[in-house]
Amino acid sequence: MKENMSPTDQLAPVLKKLRLSGVLDSLDVRKRQAVDGDLDHIEFLLRLLMDEVERREAKQLSVRLKRASFEHRKTLEDFDFRFNPKLPKTKLLDLATCNFLLTHTNVLLVGPSGVGKSHIAQAIGHRACMAGHRTLYVTAHKMLTALRSSRADGSWDRQLLKYTAPELLVIDDLGLRPLQGDEPMDLYEVVRQRYERGSTVITSNRDVPEWYPLFGDDLLASAAMDRLLHHSHVITLEGKSFRTASN
Repeated sequence: MKENMSPTDQLAPVLKKLRLSGVLDSLDVRKRQAVDGDLDHIEFLLRLLMDEVERREAKQLSVRLKRASFEHRKTLEDFDFRFNPKLPKTKLLDLATCNFLLTHTNVLLVGPSGVGKSHIAQAIGHRACMAGHRTLYVTAHKMLTALRSSRADGSWDRQLLKYTAPELLVIDDLGLRPLQGDEPMDLYEVVRQRYERGSTVITSNRDVPEWYPLFGDDLLASAAMDRLLHHSHVITLEGKSFRTASN
């Protein structure tokens, strides 16, 4: 009978209807604080609702991180800048503020293998997720392979949208191999459609001037690179290889 139900039992369906069921998770704790005299009515309500806000934000962050598809959970906090003192630490930490996303600026990280380009790129992506930005990480090979395959089943437009829609796209290891077939055009389309609409972080073992020949066509290369470089930070990472040191 409803009259025999406790106030908490009666509260549960109301909170569910309001989509605030999570409030029940901290209700007992906050009630004890209120009973003990630590919280007045307004503060009790505020704490209860703030608990729900924090739960929702944590859940949303978890979803963003999952959708970002990082290979590893890398952060700048666990990056060892002391190993390579030559690295531009100040510039990299400034990128971690994610202010560059507000101006749709690109970040091009170039340098030899093993100096931490992928770690830093994913760490920036992690910070972007924490700041509430939709982010996607993908290797250049995987992205271009997926776009090439999508041409065969007619899903190219939908697949392309996957790479053009996020506020931040992280493309790792561009230029490890020559681009083949329609891959130069696919890469151009990703760059073109993201231009001044979103930010792209790209890592590569090749210096930026070496990216032009990847497109196999001077006009296509010029059109793509002009857009990439128009609003961009080009950062060269130099130093010892973390992988060599760990062997």
